Amino acid sequence: MTDAFHEVRFPLRVSLTTSGGPVRRTDIVNLSNGRESRNQRWAGSRRSYDAGSGVKSLADLYTVLEFFEARRGRLTGFRFRDPLDHASARPGQAVTAFDQLIGNGDGANRRFQLLKTYGDAAGGFTRSIAKPVSGTVKLAVGGVALASGDFTLDAASGTVTLATAPATGVAVQAGFEFDVPVRFDTDTMEVNLEAFNAGSIPSIPLVEILA
Repeated sequence: MTDAFHEVRFPLRVSLTTSGGPVRRTDIVNLSNGRESRNQRWAGSRRSYDAGSGVKSLADLYTVLEFFEARRGRLTGFRFRDPLDHASARPGQAVTAFDQLIGNGDGANRRFQLLKTYGDAAGGFTRSIAKPVSGTVKLAVGGVALASGDFTLDAASGTVTLATAPATGVAVQAGFEFDVPVRFDTDTMEVNLEAFNAGSIPSIPLVEILA
């Protein structure tokens, strides 16, 4: 059961105002000359959220409690829609087949992992997208958008398989919406109705599951 995952989404109404985002780990050592040495402990980032800020009513609270019990606390992972970062395009922009470069053809490979790249002129970071939303994925090969029948999607892993292998050097691009694979970061759901009615919101920590 250590790899248990349910392909269900955390209640959307609650997730819309959830707080959180990417977390990184950096070691900083202060040197005797006043300078510092910085070392990146994690190659990438890991998302962390607190869904407590999204709970606005007793109905919301019960919905989360029911979802928590169905996942057996920290045991089982699930999908979570990041309120800010859930698409290949920037917020407010429509998803297109040309949003993200996910690879280049070699004449033989037909299978590509969905990717999203963050960056600017100084640097970038490419993130693997494991939980795309079915029905939202669009692909383009060599600058030409593909029909839905020209590829298949594995929505549980974020891989796409093209009907025909792209020629060597031909760009493969994609657009999509996606969820984050997460789990509860607690085995305890403490509910105090008196505190809740007084405006105290319970902490409901979620943490990303990295493949």
